[in-house]
Amino acid sequence: MVVSSHGSPGFLSIWIPRSFLLLLLGSSVVAPSVYQPVLDSLYASLRQSSLFTASTFETWWTVIIYAIIEVTYTYRFARNPQLRLANHGKDGSTGFKPIPKMQRPKHRIVEGLTYISPLLLLDLTLIKKYAGVSVQDMVLSGNYDISSVTKTIHGTFLAPTLHNFTLSSPLQTRRALPVAPPTSRELALQLVTSLIIYDTLFFAFHLSLHHPKLASIHSQHHNHREINPQITNQLDIFERLGLVLLANFSLNIIGSHVLTRTIFVLIFVWLLVDIHSGLDLEWGYDKILPKGWASGSKRHSMHHRVGNKYYAPFFNWWDDAYEWVCKKEVKMEVRKAVVEST
Repeated sequence: MVVSSHGSPGFLSIWIPRSFLLLLLGSSVVAPSVYQPVLDSLYASLRQSSLFTASTFETWWTVIIYAIIEVTYTYRFARNPQLRLANHGKDGSTGFKPIPKMQRPKHRIVEGLTYISPLLLLDLTLIKKYAGVSVQDMVLSGNYDISSVTKTIHGTFLAPTLHNFTLSSPLQTRRALPVAPPTSRELALQLVTSLIIYDTLFFAFHLSLHHPKLASIHSQHHNHREINPQITNQLDIFERLGLVLLANFSLNIIGSHVLTRTIFVLIFVWLLVDIHSGLDLEWGYDKILPKGWASGSKRHSMHHRVGNKYYAPFFNWWDDAYEWVCKKEVKMEVRKAVVEST
């Protein structure tokens, strides 16, 4: 493998993951029949699983995936000082700084409970509403009598519905799922679209959190000596819920299949940890995507250092547009000042 300094890949090396991604996405969209037998079999098995049909599945799935990915990145952060962005000088030199204070998994139980509790509360009290699921199936999953509520309960996620709490069914414990699996084309397009929508929404949300009146909410996330993988979940509960709800909205607004949601969690969590990793990895997603598309760990690390730019989590488009607008406003102010002084 051809690798340049600080973990940056050479030209030939980066084309390995880039070619794989292009082939996978391209074939998924152009030739969905190739993948359909696998998707049919996979989804049929998942629908028969009591774990997958549980109302709390996505919460626990997210926690498990996060734990695996964050621990993996944390290990690389601790064992590879040459990859840490904080050790890279502007002139390309390296000088290894002490590893910042980090917590062991057993000391993060409170953090985990703080994250899980509000999500489990929603899981166990609200009916899950997914695209491709009939209102009748949603109603049944919520312990309602179909004949009495089909006209008052709507299938849209924009109209939340509480579970019908009874002694025999005190909590919302299962979720109604679509009968048919998605095609690979639907999966690919839904994943890409939902990530772009989330990037747009979180850019606006993140920018608002840097307003002086909301800065105290976001300050917890910036309270560190050196950005590292554990900072990913160092969030105020309001910001954490905002992140989760925006991700859900990005999926629901385009009618994403429940299997898309499951795969989305893998990609979403990986991207979040990656941009907070503080590492210059040879196959970082910002290097795999075309140059200038993705923010990656370098840009987000700079945001944590300066705090007044680079608000979008995954892509550069909104940050670049915002920076262009800001520069134009500054030029207009300068011209106005010159005119007034003459």
